[in-house]
Amino acid sequence: MRKTFVAAALAAALAVPAMGHAKTLRWASQGDILTMDPHAQNEGLTIAASSYVYDTLIAYDKDFKLSPGLALSWEQPEPTVWRFKLREGVKFHDGTPFTADDVVFSVKRALSPTSNFKAYVNGITDVRQVDDHTVEVITGGPNPVLLRQLTNVFIMNRDWAEKNGATAPQDFAKKQETFSARNANGTGAYKLEAREVDVRTVFVENADWWGKANKVGNVTEVIYTPIKQNATRTAALLSGEIDFILDPPAQDLARIKQQAKVVEGNEYRTIYLGLDQKSPELKYSSIKGKNPFADVRVREALYRAIDVEAIKKAVMRGSSSPTGTMIAPQVHGWSKDLAQRIPYDIDKARSLLKEAGYENSIDFTLDCPNNRYINDEAICQAVVGMWAKVGVKATLNSMPRATYFPKVQSFDSSAYLFGWGVPTFDALYTLQSLIHSKGEGADGSFNFGGYANPEADTLIKQIKTETDTAKRDAAIQKVLEIHASEFGHIPLHDQVIPWAMGKNVNVVHRADNRLSADWVTID
Repeated sequence: MRKTFVAAALAAALAVPAMGHAKTLRWASQGDILTMDPHAQNEGLTIAASSYVYDTLIAYDKDFKLSPGLALSWEQPEPTVWRFKLREGVKFHDGTPFTADDVVFSVKRALSPTSNFKAYVNGITDVRQVDDHTVEVITGGPNPVLLRQLTNVFIMNRDWAEKNGATAPQDFAKKQETFSARNANGTGAYKLEAREVDVRTVFVENADWWGKANKVGNVTEVIYTPIKQNATRTAALLSGEIDFILDPPAQDLARIKQQAKVVEGNEYRTIYLGLDQKSPELKYSSIKGKNPFADVRVREALYRAIDVEAIKKAVMRGSSSPTGTMIAPQVHGWSKDLAQRIPYDIDKARSLLKEAGYENSIDFTLDCPNNRYINDEAICQAVVGMWAKVGVKATLNSMPRATYFPKVQSFDSSAYLFGWGVPTFDALYTLQSLIHSKGEGADGSFNFGGYANPEADTLIKQIKTETDTAKRDAAIQKVLEIHASEFGHIPLHDQVIPWAMGKNVNVVHRADNRLSADWVTID
């Protein structure tokens, strides 16, 4: 692809006033930020964008150890009470002083019905102001991972939200439009300057940021541009029009390594398939009056029919780590034994389908994003082909992330591809959101297939408050064993994430696949 073509394709997105190249970070990935509402969509790129504008009480350092954010310190005076001492002198981007009132408002907002961030406020029953710079968070029982949950609860300005009708999070699944979806007012390192959906989003340095004295990088402006086409993204990087690509195409990595720079590492995200096991009959299938996915033999057959090693080699070009469990190695609770996959076996898959009464008679639609995960659509295409070999007819329905997430989150899918990262680095985040049956708050909040097991639910309830590490770990293992034996989901692989950048760009690679702009230096 010629440079002149790339320049024309990106002209509108990159037409901004010139600033020193060493201070402007121009980066891209295949899809756009979904929303600027910091509690509306629990999705990686969207969270990264929110983190530029909004701060949290507690932050992660480069090694994912807890460090002070808007809270200078914290203590636990009682097993169910956490007290946070807040920074003084912090201001929101509009100049409004930051106080405990904003923390109380933000935590309660994250707890509200339309919030997609309930997993991060799991166990919280109340939050109260002690004084202008002290808050207490109350939990229903001991919560061994609360501090790590709070690393993703972004703090908004209460007055700004009330003034602009944004006291409740945007209902993204219902495609609601709100002021907070396109505008922002945080205390973070960058201010939102421009938001053009599917074109570009521009952030500029917050000169009054409380953390500026300790800022590592030299980036004063961030320009994010979604570029769906793989070839166009690569060409933009190699031509120098883009400084950084979050998701370089696997097929282009060798060339990028020669002409630019690639930094690689394992992500804590597991890619898996979900199946609607709860509906009396599948919404997108010709089979009526029954649901084949309710039969564990069918679920096992679909699992066994997938050759994950072939996907790793042909689709991922080696950049994946096949797995048989729902959490990645970085996550507390992972074990090598659970990660071992049940063998790929076409004959066994056919036998299971015949035994279940579905020999050459299953058809359904597989929903898949085409601009969210690494090679997501290509993975789905490969799976559809593998299923066809055992007599299963799956029709691929791929779509952009902005359409895909509302569809799946509205339980409008018979089968779907999804990826799940674990920001808390603890298995509870996965067990509660994906494996627990649909309930209140974070329970089953991303369990779109309706998997349910009463014993697993009971164990997960125990895990939420268990402070004895040995007992807690045993319960985690048991839940993962139960889920695996019932093929509640079909895990495929843990993502291995390469980041591509110009040779003059230096970044800190993160297991959460989040580019921290304030850690970037451009020579």
